[in-house]
Amino acid sequence: MTIDWKHYSSKDTYDELLTSSGRARSGAGKVMHYLRNLSEEDLKERREAAELAMHVMGITFTVYSEEGGIDRVWPFDIIPRIISAREWQRIEEGLIQRAQALNMFIADIYDKQKIIKDGIFPAEVLKQSVNFREQCMGIKPAHGVWAHICGSDLVRDFDGTMYVLEDNLRVPSGVSYMLENRLVMKRVFPELFEDHSILPIDGYSTRLFDMLASLSAQPTEYPSIVVLTPGIYNSAYFEHSYLAQQMGVELVSGSDLIVEDDIVFMKTINGRSRVDVIYRRVDDLFLDPQVFNPDSMLGVPGIMNAWRKGNVAIANAPGAGVADDKVVYAYVPDMIRYYLDQDAILPNVPTYLCMDDKQREHVLANLENMVVKPANESGGYGMMVGPAASKRMHREFAALIKKNPRNYIAQPTLSLSTVPTLCDGEIEPRHVDLRPFILSGDSMHVTRGGLTRVALNKGSLVVNSSQGGGSKDTWIVETGGA
Repeated sequence: MTIDWKHYSSKDTYDELLTSSGRARSGAGKVMHYLRNLSEEDLKERREAAELAMHVMGITFTVYSEEGGIDRVWPFDIIPRIISAREWQRIEEGLIQRAQALNMFIADIYDKQKIIKDGIFPAEVLKQSVNFREQCMGIKPAHGVWAHICGSDLVRDFDGTMYVLEDNLRVPSGVSYMLENRLVMKRVFPELFEDHSILPIDGYSTRLFDMLASLSAQPTEYPSIVVLTPGIYNSAYFEHSYLAQQMGVELVSGSDLIVEDDIVFMKTINGRSRVDVIYRRVDDLFLDPQVFNPDSMLGVPGIMNAWRKGNVAIANAPGAGVADDKVVYAYVPDMIRYYLDQDAILPNVPTYLCMDDKQREHVLANLENMVVKPANESGGYGMMVGPAASKRMHREFAALIKKNPRNYIAQPTLSLSTVPTLCDGEIEPRHVDLRPFILSGDSMHVTRGGLTRVALNKGSLVVNSSQGGGSKDTWIVETGGA
């Protein structure tokens, strides 16, 4: 018995695979023909095979909101999200443009702050930034790059417009799940990869290694690179260990490193070995107890001075989080015009700054239609989706906004695009976003696709895994082959 696709409907949103009349979108024709001919039992078997592969491969994440912090198998749906290569070319250009402007902004903020002096970016926003690091003033990292790995979240509205929802520039996570999703799909649907022109993503780990190697200031053909993790209790520890293994480099914690004469060494059974590049997955404030939090047991005493003197490269650079702020996000189109003399290829979601009196009044008068977000939270925490919130929550957020206007932005509730998703044996639309990853070093690279996160709960717009979300494989497809 085949799945009934005739009753699949996503008329109130833009569906990534099907038009409102049920026709396959560009690039999705052959895949939809294949999926429509699978029986209910076939889909069930493929789904079970994917779940088993996730379990056997140990692909997990940690839910801190549950008592003790619970490790769960990564939630995954087997119906892919498809984007045509032609559309992706424009998205890729927009992401490169955005990453260039953001890196120029960070470099400027820690140097002459011309963008403030020229009246483009408000000094008061920087003054109240929780991620600005005074200790980074005057430092000039290799290639002028601060955010070497950027994960920009994209959403598509009902009219098909692709927006940038936010930029993640501190320690963006999720790329390992993107890579593992593809491996699982190749196991579950090997025939689709033989018959379709799906652009590959498996070169990411090599590109990441090459980018990190390009940061080394030491005249050596084989720089020593390590991945610095907070430890096994971090929610993204699977990713830390996975990327270290894929790159063939050491995974270390703070206690494995030591600084002597402003040079970083790794402790090994054969003695100390110099470290040239650190891919750090530890937040700024825990990186160096001599400079930031003195009680931190996760970082390395003296590492900031070693970085300042150019004896070690750190990616992402400490202080890059100054641009990982939802208030700063509102100014990115202005940054692109200021630094690059270009218009933004990818638009921002319309954003209201609660620190502005008139904009705050508008937000407070329309809370039931707004998504309200704190400036520096992540993972879907601390936000309010107005249409789904109670009047009591509206009142609570109104009070929070009035108490600390700088800490909140608001955006209209978008009708996020959907993708067909297997739910209890039925095919139903579920809302998605997309996180591509941009590497910046001596050159720039954008992943061919990214991590598509899906809100598995019916009607939900929150895609974060910690909030009940899952993921899908993202296929960039040459339209001539699909």
